[in-house]
Amino acid sequence: MKKRAFLKSSFALAAALTLGSAQAQTTPIKFQLDWRFEGPSALFLTPAAKGYFKDAKLDVAIDAGNGSGGTVTRVASGAYDMGFADLAALMEFHANNPDAPNKPVAVMMVYNDTPASVMALRKSGIKTPTDLNNKKLGAPVFDAGRRAFPIFAKANNVTGVAWTAMDPPLRETMLVRGDVDAITGFTFTSLLNLEARGVKAEEIVVLPYPQYGVKLYGNAIIASPKIIKENPAAVKAFLVAFAKGAKDVIGNPAAAIGDVKARDGIVNTELETRRLKLAIDTVINSPNARAEGFGQVNGPRLSLMASQVSDAFNTKTRVNPDAVWNASFLPSKAELDVLPKK
Repeated sequence: MKKRAFLKSSFALAAALTLGSAQAQTTPIKFQLDWRFEGPSALFLTPAAKGYFKDAKLDVAIDAGNGSGGTVTRVASGAYDMGFADLAALMEFHANNPDAPNKPVAVMMVYNDTPASVMALRKSGIKTPTDLNNKKLGAPVFDAGRRAFPIFAKANNVTGVAWTAMDPPLRETMLVRGDVDAITGFTFTSLLNLEARGVKAEEIVVLPYPQYGVKLYGNAIIASPKIIKENPAAVKAFLVAFAKGAKDVIGNPAAAIGDVKARDGIVNTELETRRLKLAIDTVINSPNARAEGFGQVNGPRLSLMASQVSDAFNTKTRVNPDAVWNASFLPSKAELDVLPKK
């Protein structure tokens, strides 16, 4: 009996040590989204809900955000290890803070095209970019579309625009009320927000930046220099798990919204499913994404964007494209094969 009890306690001790060792190997990662929990956040919430991060020995905590600029700043400060942010915002941070000791870098492209667009009501008479000449446009001062508007304006000979600033919740309301002639914003955000305010889809004019000469990339996964230096394996593991989850989300957006609903119970399931599908169709599974490959960037296009952001954002120094992008952590070609075949 004593021998049996000894063996039992020995097995229990070994199991406890093994469990402790496994837990010790788990890497905590604080992750900051670019915006609140909406349809597109399923790209991160689904791999978390399905245990893909956990299987990769990662303990990932995902927090909502309030804009790409804030996400970049928080990752730079060390408050977060990784995040999801507009590449232009990351470029701006680099160029305006050349001496900052902890500049985050992009490690995977997710929105291969910028989701930014100009939106107007059809009754305004605005049909093309040149119809925006001398019009009043509205957007929050930090809006990605507003910040990049000089690139859109230059490509389409738009002049004389006057800007009105507002908080994000008022943007679409002010357009509906006629306070502004047009707004800038992410298409899958503002378009559905306008519909939620009673505007029918056929009454809205959408001028997507990518269709009017603006070749900017959109949102990318960014990582802090600290985690890249101290735990590069965790960065790679995160991207592999993310890509696996992204494939599930793209394959079944409706199911993925359940993971968003689990994080924020008040979200409108139907609306967020549409938002996610719109994001997938316009900026994730876009022609450019299929041509360049999910998660990746094209060198000359990245350099062009760096030059355009330097000019449009009037940065203190020129953006160095090699300093903002690090492709060394990307998963294998097979693991990045997440886009549906045509």
